Amino acid sequence: MIKRGVRRDMMEENQVIRWVKDVRKTDLELFGKKCANLGELYGGGFPVPFGFVIGLAAYERFLKETGARDELSTYFSTFKADPNSPQDISKFEEAERFARGLVESKKMPAELEELVMKYYSDLCRSLNKEEVWVSVRSSGPISRPGQYETYLFVRGEAEVLKHIVKVWSSTFNTRSLVARARAGLPLDYDPVGVAVIEMVDAKSAGVAFSFEPGSFSLLTMAIEGCWGLGEGVVSGRVSVDRWFVDRRTLTPVRRQIPRKTEEFVIEDPEKGGATFKLVPPERQKIPCLTEQEVKALAELTLKVEKHFGQPQDVEWAIRKDLEPPESLVLLQARPQKISKGKFGLM
Repeated sequence: MIKRGVRRDMMEENQVIRWVKDVRKTDLELFGKKCANLGELYGGGFPVPFGFVIGLAAYERFLKETGARDELSTYFSTFKADPNSPQDISKFEEAERFARGLVESKKMPAELEELVMKYYSDLCRSLNKEEVWVSVRSSGPISRPGQYETYLFVRGEAEVLKHIVKVWSSTFNTRSLVARARAGLPLDYDPVGVAVIEMVDAKSAGVAFSFEPGSFSLLTMAIEGCWGLGEGVVSGRVSVDRWFVDRRTLTPVRRQIPRKTEEFVIEDPEKGGATFKLVPPERQKIPCLTEQEVKALAELTLKVEKHFGQPQDVEWAIRKDLEPPESLVLLQARPQKISKGKFGLM
């Protein structure tokens, strides 16, 4: 257990850390898109996991108070590499090793450390667990899919603190540095928020879209899912069920249910961690969602679309520890990228 008791009267707590339930989409610049959208979902009455969020101000304070900001500025002031040259990728990789090593060697300022520990302790208490498994995810003020890193199955105060810093350091990974260099943005500074969210042990999980991707139809939405955690879908390794649902009647007009031989599942609820395992034969050829779950998810996705006022791309999961309809939770929502041609604008 890490000691508490440090005064934090100088902290602007409301801009540094909040519960998910206390964040809204208007807080995007303070906490980043993922955190703001998750809080907005909660505020709209949608089912989301418990958790707390850490603002961009914490990233800024961490770099400044530890001296990392000045050291990074000095290093990148002489850094020269062409982001469009394959020969220069090694220079960006070397910069990543330096910057991430520097950031991760720094200790979180005491006032911020105390706040994070308090919120994690309160989260554990609210869920009636001594230590809760959480995911620690980045939340940038603008969408940069795949650039930063996510850490699953983090438990305990020290590990939560460690992985928050690792998310901050991931803003200096090679992908992020190359992208910023191509965009003409500073390499030494890229503040992000962090979401610390209860891990959901999912029976099945996936993504729902307001409109069927790759189609010019305005009448159908799409749902994709797999057995186990949603990271299985993201990895591209597991087979995915698909439903194409009539937006007016919420009934599937067609579906694709392949044989699913693998699932990404929690290995041990006590030890944490997840792994790819063989799906038992009796589940390999059946859908990962029931007809009732498909309809409930389609209805919920359209409600999210209405709440945000635009088509949405929604990450969902079916919890193992709850019964329907409470078992359906939303993990994230973001605007769905729609071809202009879909609406006859091209």
